[in-house]
Amino acid sequence: MTDTLIKDVSDTAFAVAIYRAIESERADALFHDPLARKLAGDHGQRIVASMSSRRSIAMRSRFMAWMMAIRTRIIDDFILSAIARGADAVLNLGAGLDTRPYRMQLPQSLVWIEVDYPHMIDLKDARLADEQPRCRLERVKLDLADLPVRVNLFADLGSRLNNVIVLTEGVIPYLSAEDVARLAKDINSQRAFQHWIVDYLSAEAIRIRKRAAIQRYVQNAPFLFEPKDFFGFFAEHGWRPAEIRYISEEGERLRRPIPFLAWFALMSVFMSKQRREARRKSAAYVLLEPIREK
Repeated sequence: MTDTLIKDVSDTAFAVAIYRAIESERADALFHDPLARKLAGDHGQRIVASMSSRRSIAMRSRFMAWMMAIRTRIIDDFILSAIARGADAVLNLGAGLDTRPYRMQLPQSLVWIEVDYPHMIDLKDARLADEQPRCRLERVKLDLADLPVRVNLFADLGSRLNNVIVLTEGVIPYLSAEDVARLAKDINSQRAFQHWIVDYLSAEAIRIRKRAAIQRYVQNAPFLFEPKDFFGFFAEHGWRPAEIRYISEEGERLRRPIPFLAWFALMSVFMSKQRREARRKSAAYVLLEPIREK
């Protein structure tokens, strides 16, 4: 078994922060995150370096950097659109090393709540002590698996906020179907929680990830959420898509096509039209809205 610097799901946040830093340093950056390297530190740099030491892994790491850049931009757009429509708060569950309260143009009145494990909150508090957020930032130390405390937190936020967009960036794939179902129910129970951003991966995308060489580096942070019908699952638990943005299509729209485009085009020659379309729509970010009686 390959020794890996990724010991648990929290460690993936350090790699993601490095990918955000790499994107920010491009001349044609899709966003700018000047705090990403500061948060990721040497640990994040070592994780990404370890996943780029072999050619096959390096290709996958470059693909991940591209995907994280597109994902970040999609979520930024979702949040700004929600604010324009009247959202007064963002609830970021499993916030990791996200820096949106510091880097985005946000209303000062916006309430932004970050929830994560105590050690992640402590790290952010320490490394960002001299930085000033652009909105009203709150941080909550909480293991989301602690259901009674989570329910109480949601109830408190639901009682004092009016229009909340919930963000679970890079969280849902690591939860079991049972855990996702319970989270969907808990979020839906608060009428103030009006939208929810989630990751979408098709069954094929999950299969490809499991076969990829990089899998050995993330063996301690496996994907667990593998519903046969993603949208049917969420409909069953009270949610429907308000907007879907597919990674591949957004890359084209932003003039940032997938790396190794020629290689992917060659592979597609041997695919049916149906399979090519499925591959194009294998990963997305989805803005969900609750299914509630009027």
